[in-house]
Amino acid sequence: MKSLVMPAKRLNEFILSLKKFGQVHVPTKKDEIHVYAPLRNIKQMDLKWVRTLLPLKKYVLPPQEKLLEFTLDGDVKEPDIGEEKIIIFGAHPCEIWGINILDEVFSYKIVDKNYFRRRNNLVIIGYSCTPDDKCFCQSMGTDTVSSGFDLFFSELNGDYLVGIGSSLGERITSYNASFFRPVKREDIDRYRKKQEERREKFTLHLDTSDLPTILGLEYESELWRDLGELCVGCGSCSLVCPTCYCFNVRDSVNLDMKTSERIREWDNCMLKDYALVAGGFNFRADRANRVKNRYYHKQQGFVEQFGRPSCVGCGRCIVSCPVKINVVEVFQKIRGEEYAERNVSKSG
Repeated sequence: MKSLVMPAKRLNEFILSLKKFGQVHVPTKKDEIHVYAPLRNIKQMDLKWVRTLLPLKKYVLPPQEKLLEFTLDGDVKEPDIGEEKIIIFGAHPCEIWGINILDEVFSYKIVDKNYFRRRNNLVIIGYSCTPDDKCFCQSMGTDTVSSGFDLFFSELNGDYLVGIGSSLGERITSYNASFFRPVKREDIDRYRKKQEERREKFTLHLDTSDLPTILGLEYESELWRDLGELCVGCGSCSLVCPTCYCFNVRDSVNLDMKTSERIREWDNCMLKDYALVAGGFNFRADRANRVKNRYYHKQQGFVEQFGRPSCVGCGRCIVSCPVKINVVEVFQKIRGEEYAERNVSKSG
């Protein structure tokens, strides 16, 4: 991957220049949270964020979208998604990993046209981050990223090392050629030092070695019942997750009774009626089973299907949980002795 160096003092100028290529969105602080929002004023951008409320997923898989319009006469029309580029400045490595995982999911066996129309319109400019006490992306191998972005900015104390990840990224840097210079030996040394400093700032760690095997052995652990009693079933953990992709499709008939719309909207495996089927039977009416299903899909089922966990360690589920369930603590407990001893004593 080709890299260049840009002075940090040129950053605002560079971001404003991106408007030539599409609609620019940046991390913006609203009240006590951060969100990706359209750039109205360069002063709204806040580069001291750790995570946004919702991940990049909202751009490629909207919370609600129209799939079809149709009439009783048989006319069917697909909505126009448009061709305007949306440029995201500031995506952290774990965010980009989340998009890479969704790319794989929505191209598996059957390609989702709507997803990839939006994905092809998305320009991702990554930005290095400093972890807080809820980040465990280092443990998930998602604290760095080498694909899925057009440009990636890494801080170098006064400069940025800018990695070029696509032909569009090359075009953007060429358009702003005066902002950049070639990489020097001292830049490489500064980058290595900065990365080492960043690695040392991670305080939350998860041992993922043989985790799918441990989960298989602990399927009947009392831990899942305890978590089910604690969980309130609000679904916040799934709603904010960068890689949760469950959705529901419904048809909505308009009041004229002649036209209708087919709507896709986010669904959530933590909600009580998610597994409700015709006839009234619910495969996971019990909250403990819903909690367990989510954890097993992330760290076992997805591994079996795609070769890696679908969790990127962003910490959003930890931040959003109203009863303070911590995914890392859950897996630490499942590896420990507390619940194993309880299970042995029960079976004895």
